[in-house]
Order: sequence, then C-alpha cells, then structure tokens
Amino acid sequence: MLVPALLAAGAYAWGYLRSRQAGAPWPAWRVPLFALGMLALLLTTQSRAATLTQGSMALYMGRLMVLAEVVPPLLVLGLPPLPLGPRSGLGRGLGVLLDPWVALALWTAVIVFWNVPAGFNASVVSNTAGALLPALYLLSSLLVWGVVLRPLPGVQPAGIGSRGWFGLLAALPMMAVASVWLYAPRVLYTPYVNALCLWNLTPLQNQQISGWIMMLAGLPALALAFMQLFAWLINLSESQGLPPESRP
Repeated sequence: MLVPALLAAGAYAWGYLRSRQAGAPWPAWRVPLFALGMLALLLTTQSRAATLTQGSMALYMGRLMVLAEVVPPLLVLGLPPLPLGPRSGLGRGLGVLLDPWVALALWTAVIVFWNVPAGFNASVVSNTAGALLPALYLLSSLLVWGVVLRPLPGVQPAGIGSRGWFGLLAALPMMAVASVWLYAPRVLYTPYVNALCLWNLTPLQNQQISGWIMMLAGLPALALAFMQLFAWLINLSESQGLPPESRP
C-alpha cells in the first residue's frame, strides 16, 4: 500500500502547486487534513505496525479502526473542489461508486464477511488477513465517508437528510459486530483461542476489548449522522414555516 499512498500524495502536491500558480489556491485548511490522513495511513500500513499488531486482536482492531474511521474522513475533507460533471466518464464512474446503496453494500460485505468466524479463519489460513483486509477496510470506508461528507456535489445529489440516514445504516454493521464480541461467552476466532496476549489478558478479554475499540471508533460517525438528521429536521421545519421551537 506504500506505493499507491505515495502516488496519491504526489498527485495531491502537484495539484496544490498548480492551483497556486493558477491563482486559485485551495482552502488552507484542506492541506493539513490531507497530510494528517496520509501520515496516519503510512504509519498504520508500514510493516513495523503490521508486525506489532499481529499477535493481539485488540491492537490489530485498533489499527483497522484507524484505517476505517480516522484516515478516510481526513483524506475526504482534504480533497479540493473538483468540478466534475455527472455526464463525464469520471463523473459517471464516481457517481456509481458513491451511490449510497453501492457504498453501503460494499462496506457491509467487508465488515460482515471478515468478522464472521468462518470468513476470518479462512483469511488467516490463506494469508489474506494481513495485507488484503486493511486495504478493504480503507477502500470501503473511503466510499462510506465519501457519501457522508459529499466532497463531489456535482455527482452526488444526496441531501443532508439522506446522508444522515445513510450514516445511521452504515454504523449498524460495526455496532453489531462489536456487540457480538462484547457478549460472546467464548473466543470466536481459532487463531486467537490459545494466543498469548499482552498485559496478561486472556484471549476472551482481548476479544472484548476489541469490541469496545470497534464500538468507540464508530461513535464519531454515528454522532455526525445524528447531527445531519437534526439539521435536516430544522431545515424541514423552517421550510414548512414553523419555527424550530414548535417542531415536534
């Protein structure tokens, strides 16, 4: 993942310099956010981080949550305004990928399949959990945050209300998996049944901590969804000629 990340950073820097030369610089706050997102991406995908988190389910889940809930919103917020039309080739392609139902289906498939014991155990046996799973978490979460934050309004017609409802639906898979980990009476994944855990934790405690990590990591996105819905209700009441104090 190092090479694609460096290419993306290089393309971003080139676009930023071109915008300054053209006399239309991007908003100053976007560049630090994108830089922070790239830094977090590089730190969590380098081999040292993968080695350190390999033996602990909780540390591994913390790494995945950085890739799913920290890196994507920073990168999306750091994107400059792109004048893409819905009829251009790139606009049509991004319009399909950023369709709420497509993004939700891909995100749910990644979360559910790789956290079902059979799917996770199979990925460990086939050695795809180490490299493929972090990439899938990142890419599918980029689509989800792309829908929620709407960086390309030219190809994303969804309003704030529909994005709020989408955010609530997108939070359900993670919250469901986290709840299973918290309340399961036994360790669900074969590779961790007899694993030696840090800080003298039992494998079951390690699994429960992973559940807390996943649940807490999903709270900011859930809070944003509620804020969007609240703003949508305010706009709805105002459009109907009702003051906010009189809405039900």
